[in-house]
Amino acid sequence: MNTMQNNQLDKLVGDVRTLLSQARQATARAINTAMVTTYWMIGQRIVVEEQKGSDRADYGAYILKRLSKELTPEFGNGFSYANLKNMRQFYKTYANDEKGYTLCSQLGWSHNRLIMRVESEDARHYYLKEALEEGWSVRALERNIESHYYQRMLAAPSVDEKCNVALHNNNETVAMDVKSFVKDPYVLEFVGLPPYPDHKESQLEAALTDNMQQFLLELGKGFSFVGRQYRISTETSHFYIDLVFYNYILKCFVLVDLKAKKLTHRDIGQMDMYVRMFDDLKRNEGDNPTIGILMCAEKEETVVKYSVLNGSQQLFAAKYLPYMPTEEELRNMIENNVRLLENGKEEKE
Repeated sequence: MNTMQNNQLDKLVGDVRTLLSQARQATARAINTAMVTTYWMIGQRIVVEEQKGSDRADYGAYILKRLSKELTPEFGNGFSYANLKNMRQFYKTYANDEKGYTLCSQLGWSHNRLIMRVESEDARHYYLKEALEEGWSVRALERNIESHYYQRMLAAPSVDEKCNVALHNNNETVAMDVKSFVKDPYVLEFVGLPPYPDHKESQLEAALTDNMQQFLLELGKGFSFVGRQYRISTETSHFYIDLVFYNYILKCFVLVDLKAKKLTHRDIGQMDMYVRMFDDLKRNEGDNPTIGILMCAEKEETVVKYSVLNGSQQLFAAKYLPYMPTEEELRNMIENNVRLLENGKEEKE
């Protein structure tokens, strides 16, 4: 057999392998959709039956126990009392939410069990959409829900008018909402470091680099890692940026400067210089303006208010937490960020 025939056979094997893989994925999606749809219908049937005995407080529990007892021997542990409760909740969650149901039917049951417990409909839609588009694993989804990923995105320091950046692509100008790409705070529990002030910037930088996959997930969609301690040079001096990324959705470089301390005017001025230099020396034709994010252990709003951060479309400051905060702690931080931003808007008006 000659080389040409071998190459043709190799191509045949590759083509068949691709077809089988696609068929397997299509089958899995079809099975998943059928299962999720069936669970929703079972939940609907349970709710309807419960309503018939609405005068009996214990009737709902009795129905679930009876169903579990009858179905588990034949259909397995997927029909445990707890999972039947999930099916009932699943139906109730999306009974009047056509958009949410359309999205959830494309995700696995494990994903849906997590998302249906999110109280806000807008947040549920966000997690459904992102889990689908970004291919979040169940573990990643759980982590993002626990860290209030959606709420932190909304409370980012860019929720005012500076969030709209003109993106230039194929001679067209498109408005992109940068608030989808900057959060406050960033939750970095995976670095394994003690809270401020008991760690150094070098330790944080090393931990983020060692856990880059998790850090990219926390940063959000479209980020790719470019380099650590990235050097930019002038005729007489060298400067080193902690972490550099490129966002292929924003079509721009994103510089990250880590500050394991309270943010100062000097830190802000340094990042402003980095962004200007990067735009001048590294930005390619077709790229949008470089964005700089100062991740700091603490920030004083007065410093942010009276610095070049205020009104800048390229500079952002956000706290990072090297631990998973409690729900109350995170809620208070988010509410405080929103309040400060709203106050800032009122002052401008």
